[in-house]
Amino acid sequence: MRYIGVAPTRRAVVAPAAPRYLEDEEKMSTNQWLAIDSATSPVDRAREVRREWEQFLDDGDVDSVRAPIAHSWQRSHAAGVDPSREHRAPVAADEDETSERWGVHPLAAASDLIRDCLAPIADAAAHLIVVSDADGLLLWIDGNARIRLDAADVMNFTEGAMWSEGGAGTNAIGTALAADHAVQVFAAEHFNEVVQEWTCAAAPVHDPDTGRLLGIIDLTGRMKTVHPHSFGLAVATAQAVESFMRVLMQEQDNRLRSRFAERLGGRGGRRALVAPSGRILAHTPDGWLAADRLVLPAGGGELVLPSGIHAFAEVVGHEEAFVLREVDGTRRAGRPRLLKLRLLARDHADAEMDGKALHLTRRQSEVLSLLAERPDGMTSEELAADVYGDAGQPGTARVEVYRLRKLLRHGIDTERYRLTMEVESDVARIRGLLDRGEVRAAAERYEGPLLPHSDAPGVVLAREALETWLRQAVMTADDTGALWAWVQCPSGRDDLLAWKRLLSELDYEDPRRSLAASQVGALRAAYRG
Repeated sequence: MRYIGVAPTRRAVVAPAAPRYLEDEEKMSTNQWLAIDSATSPVDRAREVRREWEQFLDDGDVDSVRAPIAHSWQRSHAAGVDPSREHRAPVAADEDETSERWGVHPLAAASDLIRDCLAPIADAAAHLIVVSDADGLLLWIDGNARIRLDAADVMNFTEGAMWSEGGAGTNAIGTALAADHAVQVFAAEHFNEVVQEWTCAAAPVHDPDTGRLLGIIDLTGRMKTVHPHSFGLAVATAQAVESFMRVLMQEQDNRLRSRFAERLGGRGGRRALVAPSGRILAHTPDGWLAADRLVLPAGGGELVLPSGIHAFAEVVGHEEAFVLREVDGTRRAGRPRLLKLRLLARDHADAEMDGKALHLTRRQSEVLSLLAERPDGMTSEELAADVYGDAGQPGTARVEVYRLRKLLRHGIDTERYRLTMEVESDVARIRGLLDRGEVRAAAERYEGPLLPHSDAPGVVLAREALETWLRQAVMTADDTGALWAWVQCPSGRDDLLAWKRLLSELDYEDPRRSLAASQVGALRAAYRG
């Protein structure tokens, strides 16, 4: 068995490498992402950039402006940002929502490291330490209480405010997001006049696994405190955080390898352990996978590898990992068969085994739904309780399993009722999409409740759990598309709160707005009646 990217078992303190964007102080004057060098007077430079800003507003001229700022001014202007002192960054989340978002954000785990890296300079220079998400929403601000209050009062620089370029014009956080590059912004380089008494330096942080942009680390202070070193510190801190997150990722990889080592060994054919991102963690035998990363179906299922090999990805937990197995195209006797189930918005499951349709009764649909939920199996007593309730008898469940087993060509283990074939279902696909945070895709694929007219206790429990999870995800996703998909499905058509939320978020020009208003009125009248 080969392990990919094995990490040390002890967590090390990772020293940040030299900043990518700042090799040494001699290169500062030629670094287009840096606002000022140590030999330049901040006052003189502030006058220069003020003239350049006024010239841009007058005729759009950016010939004398460094490229990152020129491009940002052009983007801000195109986005319709008001450069006058009347404009403030909008508040996009209240205190509770911002706290919740910060609590689950990947960078929250590195807050102590960020503070340790930046606090000495921030305290000495009266700077604020700031973290935003990948949209520019300010999630966490630390530093001098007086400076925090001034920044909030003057320019709405506060947790929950949106500091993307579209929200606040050119600023280090928004411009670092737009360019995906560290940047320092000084004085009138800020597009909005109200921010021009400040200076900021920011660097993006990326997921060490996927490369996805996670957010921004920023230092912000009064204009007179500007120094080129704040740029280098922001970059070095971002790199230290990425190194810290890489260690956490490698520790998780090792835990997964240890936990599922038995699933990869033995005589079960060619297998692999794959991270949710598709990164290969281990495979056996060595060399059978021709790729380092795979695209896996949400919730598991069949896939064709880049080499042309057919495989099946079995999801583990809430997409903690996938166990990948090669599938023999001929499906010889003794090899796992593939069962495909469609259980949503149906009273009888649509089932297909090895490409052939199966005709199931409602009770058989319920049993298969429950067994698919429990890959480790169920006792006859557990199955009887989940199908028939407290009065259910194990003998009745055994009879139902016997009939179903014949239909599935002995695809159910009788020692402990467990499906012995690969299972791919629409329910697992919805769960997988929710695990990945792909809420809109989950809502769009959700046809309706799981076996909607079943009164089997286990099915009812699974049905309510899935629907509650999906609705909660939709209502908190801040995604109009997800809301629209939800109110189109059977479960969401009469959801007054969802229609009201949709109505409040649709633009006035959106043709769906009149339907939403009509539906809100009709549902209110129906509830009053």
